Amino acid sequence: MLYSDKVMDHFSNPRNVGEIENADGVGEVGNATCGDIMKIFLRIEDDIITDVKFKTFGCGAAIATSSMATEIIKGKSVEEALTLTNKAVIEALDGLPPAKVHCSVLAEEAVKAAISDYYKKNGMEDKVDIPCTGCCASCAMAHEHGAAHDHDMIEED
Repeated sequence: MLYSDKVMDHFSNPRNVGEIENADGVGEVGNATCGDIMKIFLRIEDDIITDVKFKTFGCGAAIATSSMATEIIKGKSVEEALTLTNKAVIEALDGLPPAKVHCSVLAEEAVKAAISDYYKKNGMEDKVDIPCTGCCASCAMAHEHGAAHDHDMIEED
């Protein structure tokens, strides 16, 4: 399985790793089938995401997509962050192998779950549409086809 230089860079040197105490929004998503779990923490001031951190348990692609998703939404408005798609994450990483596309879906879902949590904590209308409750069927297909999953937990030092 070949990964782009950007995927390898974000796996080897992930950006925005860690946790935000008393975060304005926290989103955690995962899938028991593949074992990937992503948690995104948001700091939001005047409707702008001023800080974002993540903790991910999963394969290299899961870590890279988490890192890239945080880079994409940092400094953006909440509304702009809601437009994040897994395709945008894949494009920003110069592609992912088909068996790893589910990681980008989880990254999108984690961001949206964190924004949903922010809306709920602030008594705002939760207008977040999280299309599925875990990663897509590609995860199960990856296992059927014998794709390996190396799991690493990335946390701050």
